[in-house]
Amino acid sequence: MPTYLEARSSPKNSQYFWAYRVIIENQGLETIQLLSRHWMITNARGEFTEVKGPGVVGEQPVLKPGESFEYTSGCPLDTTSGMMGGAYQMETESGERFDIEIPTFSLDRPNQGVLLN
Repeated sequence: MPTYLEARSSPKNSQYFWAYRVIIENQGLETIQLLSRHWMITNARGEFTEVKGPGVVGEQPVLKPGESFEYTSGCPLDTTSGMMGGAYQMETESGERFDIEIPTFSLDRPNQGVLLN
């Protein structure tokens, strides 16, 4: 769930900032751990930035079946809109690794209308 942060943005300097909230829920039967993230962030000109790294917000949460983990992070852009999506790499207790797709979502300023990116 993205939120445009007007107070952290500076349109005259082409700096726009969004916060986004993510909830990860283990709907499986095994305990899993989030190992890493991979984001693809695209601005309104079609230029993209790739962000990879261990965990999310400094954590690598372990989720038992039915548990969830929620976090908030941020995304700067140099255009008034964009989009982002990617994947989390997870690991089961038995060492099996798998990726979970993060559906692409739009980053649009309020009152500008939805733009196709």
